[in-house]
Amino acid sequence: MGGEASGQGAEGLLGLEGDGGEFAGRGAGAAADGAQGVPLGERGADGGQGGVEGPAGLDRIADLAGFYLDLLERRGLRDVLLVGSSLGGWIGAEMAVRDALRPAGAPALVGGLVLIDAVGIDVPGEPLVDVLGLDARGLAELSWHEPERFLVDPATLPAEELARRRGNFATMRALAGDPYMHDPGLRDRLREVRVPVLAVWGGSDRIATPAYGAAYARSFPDGRFTVVPGAGHLPHLERPAEVHALLDAELARHSRESGTGARRA
Repeated sequence: MGGEASGQGAEGLLGLEGDGGEFAGRGAGAAADGAQGVPLGERGADGGQGGVEGPAGLDRIADLAGFYLDLLERRGLRDVLLVGSSLGGWIGAEMAVRDALRPAGAPALVGGLVLIDAVGIDVPGEPLVDVLGLDARGLAELSWHEPERFLVDPATLPAEELARRRGNFATMRALAGDPYMHDPGLRDRLREVRVPVLAVWGGSDRIATPAYGAAYARSFPDGRFTVVPGAGHLPHLERPAEVHALLDAELARHSRESGTGARRA
């Protein structure tokens, strides 16, 4: 994590990134300007993620969720709106579950959750496509609404960037390769989450389909689902203005409602 989550209390917004680029500094809108991104692909030898020094043994998504919750608590952040893309969405969902199960009287660290084409659950009839063995063209065909616009020939990449991308895939394989991109028990645990959840989905996502996303949203007691037309698995990159408008609206709603929702007795 390359720095602190922005703001305190209801104003905190933390972006949990998959292998798809930053929330901060992309597109337009207050949410984009204020978000602190957490890249998942850059794991240090000490077990940290994206520049955050952490203990060794962060080998599963659940481990990362626990680590980031502890980080929020140590930094005094409360009622944070989590925004997670792809694998980052899975981490955010696990964080929300764990926060909901903290002891009575403990302060709420997570105040809301936005999932952007997240993975992490098993939906019968909507299997996640295994991307780890695909070449660049195959991955682009599944990831983007306009594959030719975003396709990059690996032969044209500098060695440093190529190594970074390979490292990202190695991290994904280590964290989520078996079982592939999901925790078999997570979907049932999502019923424990009492904060508002918005699932934002690219209408052309062929890795985690919109039907998968709609089922994800229905798994939460207070889940909503919206589709971004003309976007694939990374709508915040393909349609940044539309996605950041949704994030701005959700952050405004979160700021208005913080402190009025369900809290631990």
